Amino acid sequence: MRYCKLLILGLFAGIGCCSNARAQTISRDELVFFTSEWKGERFADGRPKIPDDIIERAKKIGIEEAWTVLKNEGYNNQFEGGWKLVNDTLPVVGRAVTAMFMPSRPDIEKNIKERGLKQGRKGNTNAWPIDVLTKGDVYVADGFGKVKGGTLIGDNLGNSIFSKSGNGVIFDGSARDLQGLKEIRGFNAFVRDFDPSYLEEMVLMGLNTPIRIGRAVVLPGDLVISEKEGVLFIPAHLAEKVVATAEFIALRDEFGHAMLKSGRFATGEIDSQWTSQVKDAFMKWLDQNPGKMKMTRAQLDAFMEKRTW
Repeated sequence: MRYCKLLILGLFAGIGCCSNARAQTISRDELVFFTSEWKGERFADGRPKIPDDIIERAKKIGIEEAWTVLKNEGYNNQFEGGWKLVNDTLPVVGRAVTAMFMPSRPDIEKNIKERGLKQGRKGNTNAWPIDVLTKGDVYVADGFGKVKGGTLIGDNLGNSIFSKSGNGVIFDGSARDLQGLKEIRGFNAFVRDFDPSYLEEMVLMGLNTPIRIGRAVVLPGDLVISEKEGVLFIPAHLAEKVVATAEFIALRDEFGHAMLKSGRFATGEIDSQWTSQVKDAFMKWLDQNPGKMKMTRAQLDAFMEKRTW
């Protein structure tokens, strides 16, 4: 109940006390509070700014490895599946810009749109989150699973989103103009379904606030990674650790496959506690394939030290 009150109070008070937040519905201090584990750079509104190089590295890691790291850290509510995609082979990876929609209520929607007009905002409220997107962002929206009348974008807004972010969207809702969206090269959308209807009876109630996507909790600035089976939302402060650990797991597995194919080691030697001979062979293999390692040597040494062989 307190959380709901926070969001509603932020909706009517937060923007007015901070006009530069551009429709942010909680204060910068509150956003920093929610993401206090993040110690790095932030956007002006307080959203964690995961470095671009981490975003690029995240595009190459597997969702299963990343999920395992989060689970080991105690983060058990970060994955959501059951999506339909514009493009089954194109992942959506980047920093979350969050939006929370609710069923429309005339008095609230009137007040929100009147204030938005005074702030220079145009169009329906589903377009407003697009205004704050920067390169590398992912528009993540809680559309409460609505399909008919829950089409948060069509191909026009899809083109606008891609031009601003170079990225796609994650909607617990729907989209329209599937064919038009398919024609946006490099764009993808994870949605509950596609529907020809227009958006109706929905209003933006929170921008860059904590939201729920199915069974997952999403905070502004979270690292979004995705594959066909679903979407994982990685807390910003764990992004580098998750990426580096997933890279290590991938290196270990690639080495193991190479050794098994060559016949140098038996399956039981690779698929169980490693002997000193296997460990030495792994280090030599890394030296012979320097381009495969994206983490620093210090990070690798830390993994080697902590790993139970």
